[in-house]
Amino acid sequence: MLRVTDADAAARWYEVLGYVKEWEHQFEPGLPWFVSISRPSGARLYLSEHTGDATPDTLVHLVVEDLDDLAAAVGQPLRTQPWGRELHLTDPDGNRLRVGEPA
Repeated sequence: MLRVTDADAAARWYEVLGYVKEWEHQFEPGLPWFVSISRPSGARLYLSEHTGDATPDTLVHLVVEDLDDLAAAVGQPLRTQPWGRELHLTDPDGNRLRVGEPA
């Protein structure tokens, strides 16, 4: 789960990484949104505007099969680490993502 300030804007940002919005929930108008996004592989993230749901500046590690395509889509270089290649990203809310490929 990632803490975001605008769940709709965050979901649009994650579309570049291949995520699509599955569903969204709001208890009543004017209250914070809770949104589920996923990739075709089944990887799922929850985006929450609720203050107590998650800590800002969270670090998430994702494993994907299409790392080169993702790097090209976001225009960021891949980094070679002792454990493999990965892409380092930060979403608009300051959540950090380390996107790697399977070993």
